[in-house]
Amino acid sequence: MPRLVLDLNQAADQQKVGGQWRVATGLVPGEPNEGLTARLLASPARLADYDDSSWEVCANIRQSLSEGFTFAWYRIAAQLPQSINGTDVTGYRVFFETNIDNYAEIWVNGEIDRSTGVIVGINAQQRVEVSNSATPGEKIVIACLVLNGPLAQPRGGIFMRYATLAFEATDS
Repeated sequence: MPRLVLDLNQAADQQKVGGQWRVATGLVPGEPNEGLTARLLASPARLADYDDSSWEVCANIRQSLSEGFTFAWYRIAAQLPQSINGTDVTGYRVFFETNIDNYAEIWVNGEIDRSTGVIVGINAQQRVEVSNSATPGEKIVIACLVLNGPLAQPRGGIFMRYATLAFEATDS
């Protein structure tokens, strides 16, 4: 089965989807106490139409961010390309693949697949379906909530070891 991959940490591949990573710290970036409030029902940063234009552009998702207990959001808005390296990817299945340290949630267009979109553990790999049939020009927003752990005594940093869009031809 043909498989084509775009490395979303590389500027050239980001350009192929017309996107760039943005990052902001906090469960609700810009809110007092980074949005950490009792009984918060949801963070708006997960939503596809959330305005992240004031966030820092993240040139390197591998750069560690952290000072003790830290939340951060990484977001990229992308358009599925017509082709990759001369191969038309119309109808291909599309997956977002990543490795995030320590805990993460992956939201695609404001939705989470609770069986595949939650990452728990140090350096756990994850693969989330973005589309079961790629339509060139389709806009997708990937929002990753990242959290440092262990929660009672966090150490190290939060980062994305890699982030790719994988296009896989279907058997049909």
